[in-house]
Amino acid sequence: MNVERLPAERHGHRYARMQPEHGPDPDPEGDAASSSSARRPEVLAASASFRLSEATRVFEELPRATIFSVSRPDAGDITPMLLSYTIEINYKQFRWRLFKKASQVLYLHFALKRREFLEEFHEKQEQVKEWLQNLGIGDNMPVVHDDDEADDVNVPSQPDESSIRNRNVPSIAVLPVIRPALGRQHSISDRAKVAMQEYLNHFFGNLDIVNSREVCKFLEVSCLSFLPEYGPKLKEDYVSVGHLPKIQKGRKEKCCSCGLFNCCKSSWQKVWVVLKPGFLALLKDPFDPKLLDVIIFDALPHMDINGEGQISLAKEIKERNPLHFGFQVSSGGRTIKLRTRSSSKVKDWVTAINSARQPPEGWCYPHRFGSFAPPRGLLEDGSMAQWFIDGQAGFEAIASSIEHAKSEIFITGWWLCPELYLRRPFEHHGSSRLDALLEARAKQGVQIYILMYKEVALALKINSLYSKNRLLNIHENVKVLRYPDHFSSGVYLWSHHEKIVIVDNQVCYIGGLDLCFGRYDSPDHKVNDAPAVIWPGKDYYNPRESEPNSWEDTTKDELDRTKYPRMPWHDVHCALYGPPCRDVARHFVQRWNYAKRNKAPNEQAIPLLMPHHHMVIPHYKGRSKETNGEAEDKQNHDDNVEVKKKASLASCASYQDVPLLLPQELEPQALPDGDLAVTGFDIDQADHVNKTGFKQPLLNRKAKVDASRQDLPMRGFVDNLSSVESASIRRFDSAKEDRHHMDKKWWERQERGDQVASVLDIGQVGQRATCRCQVIRSVGQWSAGTTQIEGSIHNAYFSLIEKAEHFVYIENQFFISGLSGDDTIKNRVLEALYRRIIRAEKEKKRFKAIIVIPLLPGFQGGIDDGGAASVRAIMHWQYRTICRGPNSILQNLYDVIGLKAHDYISFHGLRAHGRLSDGGPLVTSQIYVHSKLMIIDDRIVVIGSANINDRSLLGSRDSEIAVVIEDKEVVNSKMDGRHWEAGKFSLSLRLSLWAEHLGLHRGEVSHIMDPMDDSTFKNIWMATAKTNTMIYQDVFSCVPNVLIHSRTQFRQSIAYWKEKIGHTTIDLGVAQEKLEAYQDGDLKGTDPMDRLQLVRGHLVSFPLDFMCQEDLRPYFSESEYYTSPQVFH
Repeated sequence: MNVERLPAERHGHRYARMQPEHGPDPDPEGDAASSSSARRPEVLAASASFRLSEATRVFEELPRATIFSVSRPDAGDITPMLLSYTIEINYKQFRWRLFKKASQVLYLHFALKRREFLEEFHEKQEQVKEWLQNLGIGDNMPVVHDDDEADDVNVPSQPDESSIRNRNVPSIAVLPVIRPALGRQHSISDRAKVAMQEYLNHFFGNLDIVNSREVCKFLEVSCLSFLPEYGPKLKEDYVSVGHLPKIQKGRKEKCCSCGLFNCCKSSWQKVWVVLKPGFLALLKDPFDPKLLDVIIFDALPHMDINGEGQISLAKEIKERNPLHFGFQVSSGGRTIKLRTRSSSKVKDWVTAINSARQPPEGWCYPHRFGSFAPPRGLLEDGSMAQWFIDGQAGFEAIASSIEHAKSEIFITGWWLCPELYLRRPFEHHGSSRLDALLEARAKQGVQIYILMYKEVALALKINSLYSKNRLLNIHENVKVLRYPDHFSSGVYLWSHHEKIVIVDNQVCYIGGLDLCFGRYDSPDHKVNDAPAVIWPGKDYYNPRESEPNSWEDTTKDELDRTKYPRMPWHDVHCALYGPPCRDVARHFVQRWNYAKRNKAPNEQAIPLLMPHHHMVIPHYKGRSKETNGEAEDKQNHDDNVEVKKKASLASCASYQDVPLLLPQELEPQALPDGDLAVTGFDIDQADHVNKTGFKQPLLNRKAKVDASRQDLPMRGFVDNLSSVESASIRRFDSAKEDRHHMDKKWWERQERGDQVASVLDIGQVGQRATCRCQVIRSVGQWSAGTTQIEGSIHNAYFSLIEKAEHFVYIENQFFISGLSGDDTIKNRVLEALYRRIIRAEKEKKRFKAIIVIPLLPGFQGGIDDGGAASVRAIMHWQYRTICRGPNSILQNLYDVIGLKAHDYISFHGLRAHGRLSDGGPLVTSQIYVHSKLMIIDDRIVVIGSANINDRSLLGSRDSEIAVVIEDKEVVNSKMDGRHWEAGKFSLSLRLSLWAEHLGLHRGEVSHIMDPMDDSTFKNIWMATAKTNTMIYQDVFSCVPNVLIHSRTQFRQSIAYWKEKIGHTTIDLGVAQEKLEAYQDGDLKGTDPMDRLQLVRGHLVSFPLDFMCQEDLRPYFSESEYYTSPQVFH
């Protein structure tokens, strides 16, 4: 079946809930009067399911049918019944073609007449029954059913008389089809074409007839056909499958081989299969919304590739029984077998399925960085992004979106606390508690799907079982899965680490923020809250001091607020709108379905989900007549397109000038243990990276232009081809960006008068900006069911760092990486930094890498405690990466450029201080850097959940999600003393982060516009870090610090200060009441607050020499010694 898509109308988007395999049929809802509105996406969204009543119509308006051509098997054969017709159907923005024989049309006519007869029979039967009942007899008179009725014929028990008349197709209408008027042989086809057109007009002019089951089956349509969020209409038909549980029918069925009932024990059964661009759905029948299974298309490494690069998803298989004709579909680690009634149908299905995933349209092809998702926003497709700094801003935005949810909410995270308040003070925002927010929406019919990480209880104390039970008790519309099952999956070391919230498939939130205790914070990063106003109970959290053993009583304090500070939490989150949001949702659906099949395959309350469709390559084919060689030359040239040259963009001669977004920038290479490494790069190759202008880091790959497929079934689901040229220009005109009239939420409305917001208006929340966004991830077989390990986050980090022109700014919870040749640490983020710095030195150009990480790992235990081997192990791997041993970056840079290494790369942390209460002790704590962020040249940002370590980056270990955000709106800035076109999203985020870290006010932000200038980097950034570090050392003598080189010195320091102060924290975080200092030869005491008044912001230097004389790896006497080192890196 050939399919074409016409210009699309705008519809709402939603996810449809699939019913469980063994669940009862959904209750019908609505009536014939409301059937038209019942199918509208916004109405369906309220129920999140395909619960359609029997009277619901597939067609809301009349389709149009045209006889495209007539053919016959033999030019000399004029038998009318052997003629074949190509019928083109148009309905709304959908267009498809059917190939039907005259005999099939005759069968359709007989089926319609049979339906008319049976309806009249039932009507008369009901009249007789009513007459007998009026006489007082026959109260229980049975209704006669026709046992020979076909499976796909459903006769209404109480038909409408007008409906019967409306469905009447006169038999005389079909006679010309069976016997066209005789004439010359060459005119038989023309006469047959006219006859068939006249017959089709009989029922294509009547909504009752076209919505009959017989006609819908003839037209190959179903309840999924015309839902635009799932893409264009492709092939549909009945096939047989053998992997599903036995489908319960409403009455007994006759065996195909004998007259006995239910004697056939075959597991094969007939289902209706719907092919969409992103998946293959199996339904009980075309009008039953109960979806039995779904195969989501994904990249497969073992797929057959023919000479033209066609990737085979489906292939024909040989059956032992010559009467069976089968094929199989393989995707996402699954292979299912299907059967049809003829070999020709098998070939049709195989061709259609493979065409649906033909590169570069489908999801089978790895895109840039090896990601499952392509870059979005090349055209004006609604791709937008917005940043949030710290939990206060992020949680407020998430709460607002949840409150306005209409259809579905998807949530997944490493840790989730139902009792978390998303707004503070908590006493004034009781309704903002997560469980209360979800309950309110669930009662409104919103379907909520929560996918939780099932931890190893002996290793972690996050108690996901408690959270699951609390969530399940909220409402029946809340569905919860915990995964993995460690014993059955054999996965004990790795975790699901993504942090995702998706609302109505319209907005999603990703980044470093879990919806759990300890994450809520503001730019002030307070260390105190006594009495409790902001952080209730166990939300007053400091994992360095103590981890709660139980989470049941969440209102009970774990820490003494008068003695111990909370550990402030710094994080960065972002919101994505439009196509990138749907890409994140597709990732969630993949993970959910995989967990469902493995964890709860027969649990009726847990449904499967289907992903929405968005055209992957919205403009890759079109009207260019270039040869393949010319197209390749243009694409190779486009690798170096200079964005700021608007004139060259405005003069695009063809659509090949727009990058095709096909390639995988770094090919992951399988290592012996299944991990990934970045290969194929060397320093000499890095020298050829573009160094000037605002360039798109988009690689291109040769793509054949198939002129025979210019009319695509994707039309109507893609961005307007005619807008390519204008979009290329407008993406750099920030004053004219089309915001698609999206509603302005609170976090977009900031008091700026009538002027356009300036990037100098720093804060916790960024403006929603039009960007190019690409979703990247780390997944593998155990985490998402993919047969191919995806490490696109790793690839993106490596590539973007190597291509950085001026600076790289990184915030991350960990910094554990390896150089080339390191056989232990396999991710190569460190190698990319090393190469970029060496290149800058060779070229005598300035370059800076600024890295902000936690001062200490955020795990329980003092540096010298017997139970803190995990803390020391992580410290070992981080110092091994930074400055200790032959595998560290600083040691290797010292060997080449000496102490100039510190001009290129620097490491920092964050710290805060305050009094625990009025008159209480003055304390300090590190601010735990939990953000996973990279900013490149104030133009590109990576935000996600992935740490810089092997666990997060290799793909075969922890599962992660992130996004590469490339600015389209530019602002004037400076870089290395010169004019620079910076990105609005990137620059505003960096300025806000630096203003928070440096303690700058809005009027001072202009001083840090140029991160490369000495007045910014040396006089402000480095000077602030050094001054703050010295003050904290003088006032608290806190650890870590550069003066303690061994555990012996650490013990001495701990003993000294405990004796002097009487009480201190695990990291020496309590100050003396008076600082002792010599003044004019006398020892005098001064108020420590006088010194702390000089602290600006939170930035401090990272102590490179802390514990430099110690081997921090676990001893053989410690249990961690027998744990795989991969756990720590």
